[in-house]
Amino acid sequence: MDFAAVKTKAKELFAQASFISEIKHEADYENALALMEELLEDYDEHRTLIGILANAIEEWENVAPEFAEFNQRVAQLDDGVAVLRTLIDQYQLKAEDLKNEIGSKSLVSMILNGSRNMTREHIQALSLRFNLNPAIFFHTTGLRLVSTSRKT
Repeated sequence: MDFAAVKTKAKELFAQASFISEIKHEADYENALALMEELLEDYDEHRTLIGILANAIEEWENVAPEFAEFNQRVAQLDDGVAVLRTLIDQYQLKAEDLKNEIGSKSLVSMILNGSRNMTREHIQALSLRFNLNPAIFFHTTGLRLVSTSRKT
């Protein structure tokens, strides 16, 4: 392998588009998003570059001042509730559509507003219905679960 040629090409690439590996300001971020949109049109061909660019975008979004309030709100969300809200949105469900997995409409509402927690049984039923790994419902600091299977 000609490492000198690889280093030269990499240097040329990063001189032209340094945002691929590190976003330093808003203009870099906008360029990164635009490039990502183009790369995604042929994902298989650009998979490696997409991965590198996605990391740079994620790092920027984690530290950029304009995302601070959003990131703070997301950090406070219960992952299980966020997943449940996403499922409801993606599948255009109503609370009563989840009666087999969670129970009554009022129980679904209480879970969504944070006054009740999902049980292990709720998570198992939702995981089966939507073909999801149950781990997606758990916050990294641990979701409080109730072991009752009572559906009210």
